[in-house]
Amino acid sequence: MSVFTEKKNTDEQTGYYVGIDVGTGSVRACVVDSCGNMLSLVEKSINREELKPNFITQSTREIWQACCFCVKTAIEQCKVDKSLVLGIGFDATCSLVAIEKGTDKQVGVGPNFENRDMNVILWMDHRAVKEANEINATNDKCLKYVGGAMSVEMDIPKIKWLKNNMDPNMFKKCEFFELADYLTFKATGKRTRSFCSVVCKQGFLPNGVEGSSEGWSKEFLSSIGLEDLAGNSYDSLGGALKNDSQDNFQSSGKCLGPLSNEAVIELGLSENCVVGAGIIDAYAGLIGTIAATSEGSHQIKNDSSIGLQNAIGRLASVAGTSTCHLLLSKDPVFVPGVWGPYRDVVADGYWCAEGGQTCTGELLSYVLSIHPAFKELINASGVAKIDKFQYLNNMLDELTIKHKVNSKLQLAKHIFFYGDYRGNRSPYADPMMSAAIIGQSMNHNLENLAVTYLAACEFIAQQTRQIVETIRKAGTHVSYIYMSGGQCRNKLLMKLLSDCTGLPIMLPKYVDAAVVFGAAILGATADASRKSVEIECDFGFMLWETMDRMTPHGTLLEPNDVNHPDRKLLDVKYQIFLDMAETQRKYRQMVDDIDI
Repeated sequence: MSVFTEKKNTDEQTGYYVGIDVGTGSVRACVVDSCGNMLSLVEKSINREELKPNFITQSTREIWQACCFCVKTAIEQCKVDKSLVLGIGFDATCSLVAIEKGTDKQVGVGPNFENRDMNVILWMDHRAVKEANEINATNDKCLKYVGGAMSVEMDIPKIKWLKNNMDPNMFKKCEFFELADYLTFKATGKRTRSFCSVVCKQGFLPNGVEGSSEGWSKEFLSSIGLEDLAGNSYDSLGGALKNDSQDNFQSSGKCLGPLSNEAVIELGLSENCVVGAGIIDAYAGLIGTIAATSEGSHQIKNDSSIGLQNAIGRLASVAGTSTCHLLLSKDPVFVPGVWGPYRDVVADGYWCAEGGQTCTGELLSYVLSIHPAFKELINASGVAKIDKFQYLNNMLDELTIKHKVNSKLQLAKHIFFYGDYRGNRSPYADPMMSAAIIGQSMNHNLENLAVTYLAACEFIAQQTRQIVETIRKAGTHVSYIYMSGGQCRNKLLMKLLSDCTGLPIMLPKYVDAAVVFGAAILGATADASRKSVEIECDFGFMLWETMDRMTPHGTLLEPNDVNHPDRKLLDVKYQIFLDMAETQRKYRQMVDDIDI
């Protein structure tokens, strides 16, 4: 692994920018300068409520208060003059917000509809399984652009559930937002939605896609029992694609206007600050990483003349509890089991495919927690004053020496781990997929835990290879993987990802803050776009220029040579991995075919 020096920029400082990232359990805010240096980072926890299994809700009141706290504290910590903060960007989880038309009051989303404070259906809420199945049974053309089927985690199934279960009169009064768009509404008073939100999560088709002119499809909404949403020019969803000369929808980062007077006070900023259109959190990870360059023996450089086309071939992998894989292209690429292709969600004219692994960071934590030696691991890592994963990585190095093998991978060469504990998102799109381990013994000491953990890391890397190869077979190329998220700190996992895929891995400078950094870049882009005369034709270049200028050098990790013993072992185990997946599906079908 080679570490590169930070990119320098000697341009005169022109302003500062704030990024806000609303995650599942916390809100984060950062302040960056125009060179991309992060000056402060503040985090505050937010609550969620689960009154019934799979009914998971939050409160926009609490979320907005946390945003205000984090921004004010971040400004105080870095001692920046608030009048010099010129732009702010928001990203958030793909969660559904309900408010009342006319009053903008919060609307309770159940299961306790009387509690109006809980007006957010969190992304991981799975109440709408029946509604999702009914929607997917229509085979509408809109479904073609969400990977062939709407996930239970998308907004439209949840809205359909609300229609089926809440007071009909209240449902008619509801206006729905993706969470990131609600936050820009709170910041500006403008109800503009981002293409990222509505295209990725609400079945919106940009102008010209499948003949779309309004964005929303009356036929689709009627076929799924949501014809109410088409009334009054789709005002429940933010309006039609065009409303006279006012755009109801914008690319993420485009300037929506200045902060409202109320938001100026609540956020502790000034009227000089403009707001960029919002973005889904994973896409903020893309914005915050894929412009990174490297130096040394393997240089990655950007060509300023081609703008966002530099990003084509760079797979952005945002890895946390789960992992989201995002890839831009100039033409639509339909990939089995991969969401999209989505047009205009990053910039006008660009398409994006979105693959995913439902259980990655969560998988590693789970594998550790269920092992009999878990308590021993907690005690040992505590004594060593390092985290559990680093302790296991160190232990694997020691076991390699102890057992006199050439590589730690040989410790798990006869353990075959398939880890879809929460079903499969890509490439099978099969929620019934489950986990299986071949090669287990009755040994359950700490050494066995370390080797099982190694096998789980192998699974994550092999499944990433499977997604990359599926994308390639569909007709597009992948040259690099740009990582972000806490998993980047796991050197073992990163090396496995590189060796399994055969691709160089770019690790960001801001390992744990790449997503909120991406939101700050959107704030800087909003500032740039308000100064531009030709926003429409230049925005993609403007966005890329901002990303290129602000994103620091990354750390490039290259795969071993194709003839390296580790690569040979992983290639064989990849074939076993594929066989385990197909055999599981075969076995389930054999049993399901029995007439019992």
